[in-house]
Amino acid sequence: MVGTGREPGTEHRESTRDRLVEATADLLWERGYGGVSPKAIQLRAGAGQGSMYHHFRGKRDLAVAALEQAARTSQEGAAVFLNGQEPPLDRLIAYLTRPRDALKGCRIGRMTQDPDVLQDPELREPIAGVFTWLLGELTCLIEQAQRSGDLDPGLDPADTAATLSAVLQGAHVLARAADDPEPFDRALRGSLALLALAERPPS
Repeated sequence: MVGTGREPGTEHRESTRDRLVEATADLLWERGYGGVSPKAIQLRAGAGQGSMYHHFRGKRDLAVAALEQAARTSQEGAAVFLNGQEPPLDRLIAYLTRPRDALKGCRIGRMTQDPDVLQDPELREPIAGVFTWLLGELTCLIEQAQRSGDLDPGLDPADTAATLSAVLQGAHVLARAADDPEPFDRALRGSLALLALAERPPS
C-alpha cells in the first residue's frame, strides 16, 4: 500500500470535520445562526456529540469555520469567471451572468441579514472579506476595460463595481420576495443594458 503521509485514522477525523463544517454552512444559510442548534448540526453531518466537540469548542467555533469555508468557496467560484485570458469586459459580463439560483440567494449575502452574525466581529469578518475582495476584483476589471478602450473612461470604477454588486444582491431579495426568479432576471438584464451604454464603439 502506498503511504498517505497521514497517521492512521486521520482520514476519518478529517472527513467528519469537513461534514460538520459543511452541515453548519448549509444550516446557517437555511435557518440563520439563531435557528441552528448543535443537535441539528450533528444530525445533518451524521456525527455524534463527541465527534463535534473533538474538533470544535462549540457552535460559535464551528460557525466561524463554516463561514470561513463558505467565504473561500464563494471567492473560488467567482474567480473562475473573473480571472482568465478573456478581455476584461467579457470576464465582467461572464461573472454577472454566471448561473445562480435566484430564489435561494447568495450564500454570503444572506449572512449579512443575520443580526447574530453582524453583531459578532469574528463571524462577520469572513463575510465582509468576501465583499471587499469582490469589489476590488470588479473595480480592477472595469479599470482594465477602460484602459483597453472597451468602457467609457468617465465611469468611476469603484462606484460602478459597487452598483453592479448591489444590483445582484438586491435582485435576489426581489426574487425571494416574489417567490419568482423573474425579478432577478429583469434586474440582471437592466444592469447589462446599462453596462452596454457605457461601452465604447470600435474605432
